Amino acid sequence: MTLTAVAKSAESPCDAPQLPFEIIGENGQREVFCGLAGIVWLHRKIQDAFFLVVGSRTCAHFLQSAAGVMIFAEPRFATAILEERDLAGLADAHEQLEDIVGRLLGRRPDIRLLFLVGSCPSEVIGLDLSLAAQRMTAKHGVKVLNYSASGLETAFTQGEDRCLAALVAEMPDERPGAGPALLVIGSLPDIVEDQFRRLFAELGISNLAFLPARRSGDLPPVGRQTAVLLAQPFLAETARVLEARGATVLTAAFPFGAEGTTLWLKAAADRWGVDELTFRSVVAPGRERAKRALAGQRELLEGKSIFFFPDSQLEIPLARFVSQELGMVPLEVGTPYLHLRHLAAELPLLPVSARLCEGQDVDRQLDRCRSARPDLTVCGLGLANPLEAEGLSTKWSIELVFTPIHGFEQAGDLAALFARPLRRRDLLGIGP
Repeated sequence: MTLTAVAKSAESPCDAPQLPFEIIGENGQREVFCGLAGIVWLHRKIQDAFFLVVGSRTCAHFLQSAAGVMIFAEPRFATAILEERDLAGLADAHEQLEDIVGRLLGRRPDIRLLFLVGSCPSEVIGLDLSLAAQRMTAKHGVKVLNYSASGLETAFTQGEDRCLAALVAEMPDERPGAGPALLVIGSLPDIVEDQFRRLFAELGISNLAFLPARRSGDLPPVGRQTAVLLAQPFLAETARVLEARGATVLTAAFPFGAEGTTLWLKAAADRWGVDELTFRSVVAPGRERAKRALAGQRELLEGKSIFFFPDSQLEIPLARFVSQELGMVPLEVGTPYLHLRHLAAELPLLPVSARLCEGQDVDRQLDRCRSARPDLTVCGLGLANPLEAEGLSTKWSIELVFTPIHGFEQAGDLAALFARPLRRRDLLGIGP
């Protein structure tokens, strides 16, 4: 083993509420990234953590390519590469991993939290990273956690979900007599987090925390007085383990665009009993800025058709955003997993013409997309170039995960991500 720097949890569609559009369940060939992609944004967010992937050279190449690390930067992630001897069981992979971790911590004394990240190869050969994490914590005096980012039967955003679920186990219990607390879960850029902090403070919600925090030691307590607000729709496992600790998950639309952000904030304001006049006065300035920023993009996008391939699990709230606030027409909205509870506030806002698809059979979905000839197709990188070659304009779904898109101040930037491919098409004189 050498070192190089660099779950299905949705409810069944049968349990869905009565919705005025078609729901398709598919199970076939899939075209997705693995959960290792989450490290790209998580290692930037948790500033004193290190992510050690236990995987193959392919895992290492993927991480280095996805992260685009500068040659002069010292990243906070690496890959402990499983060699052929490890995969064949001819070497003690656990012993080699402990040696690598010892050398890593000796070289990087700034590490306060180390994640051992499982991959497809480490799971296939049965490495017990949970036991390894326990032994290393006791041996080195640095907290070591583990989670799986395997690409087997998962979407790439589930890497973050499993990472945050591992952190929940380390959160302290709520103190007796503690007052109500709001916990926002989902990795957000620092500038977006600061914007939300100011808005919540103006609403009078001061007992507030975010998960993940910027420093690994700043884990907030959790218990029956904790209300949870999801910033990302793909955090089903994290929500489940928080509920097991006594927390209550609020049902809300997601904070994309003027309307989505308003509804998201309203869910917390209602929980805290904020009166309507105060709420409107707090959100009005940001809401109006967002609406003005969206107006220019709407002129180009209104009436344009859009097709979402299942990839990031952001598809449903994004389809709501483009239809409700930009006037686009979603033809099909595919999502890897349909978390009905967490999307209960989003689903009724989709237009009745939308076709909703859970799961993936990429060949069938490609046939439907080619037949529909949408003005814009949102899909993974592997599908984008072939569809572009067929004359279809595309938007990489992973770009919508990497880019700050939450909140009032980012609404115009989010709309621009959908408008840019169409502007490029018009400049090149390519027909839809």
